[in-house]
Amino acid sequence: MVRSVISILDLSVEEINKLLDRADDIIANPAKYSEVCRGKKLATLFFEPSTRTRLSFEAAMYELGGHVLGFSDAGSSSATKGESVADTTKMVSCYADIIAMRHPKEGAPLVSSMHSSIPVINAGDGGHNHPTQTLTDLLTIRRKKGRLNNFTIGFCGDLKFGRTVHSLIQALSRYAGIKIVLISPDELKLPSYVKKDVLQKQGIEYVQTTDLEEVLPELDVLYMTRVQKERFLSEEEYIRLRDSYILTRAKLVKNAKEDLIVLHPLPRVNEISTDVDDDPRACYFEQALCGKYVRMSLIMELLGLNAD
Repeated sequence: MVRSVISILDLSVEEINKLLDRADDIIANPAKYSEVCRGKKLATLFFEPSTRTRLSFEAAMYELGGHVLGFSDAGSSSATKGESVADTTKMVSCYADIIAMRHPKEGAPLVSSMHSSIPVINAGDGGHNHPTQTLTDLLTIRRKKGRLNNFTIGFCGDLKFGRTVHSLIQALSRYAGIKIVLISPDELKLPSYVKKDVLQKQGIEYVQTTDLEEVLPELDVLYMTRVQKERFLSEEEYIRLRDSYILTRAKLVKNAKEDLIVLHPLPRVNEISTDVDDDPRACYFEQALCGKYVRMSLIMELLGLNAD
């Protein structure tokens, strides 16, 4: 049976840990994995703009010795002619061995997986899920903190539409000793279904606030997000909220722990000042690099390949 990954919950904690362990080994021994996907093809079907996710998937496949085909813009696909996601998937399944799909509509990668004869990886669907970004986040946290339990993480910015936030909260809810601080304007609070179905159901300790500086001293991890213009129906509403939180070096020096790590799924706009980039607590570019390694690990897993 073909296996796909649409949500981070499609992977057990044991499977996540295995994927992260392999990613660590890829980092330590890249030559060992350089021909694992020889003769295999990854199709990148990106119906929505992307830089890091698409390029990291492509880099991952190339570094595994495989090949890449696909498109980076829905306008260059037959979707402009009215072709359905299901039909696109059936067609691409004839040409490739595995698919990475990004789509602006929630559920599109799930529909794709239901009509695919090859594995489908959700590379982001609307404001819903982004499981490979979550694996990226988990690998970064584990490499910097040495663990995935017993820490306090603050999510700051757009928690309403932030699929990276929703996916990471789902993942962390399965690890012990996690405390969550939700920092956002009232208009961009975490959806009530995430609080009810994930945090409350799992008994996760959490607090909500609108004040970043007040809670910064208690955080071990700070996950910043941009206010996403593309999710707003009103540009006026976007402009009003886009500068709600701006992290600066001065705020870090004054309020943050020395061993805090600052993450961001990128792209950033102005929610993290560039003067933070040289602070040792800034880990978001290293985080982007980790994305390549976890995607290499996941591609191998879904294709049933080993480097041994």
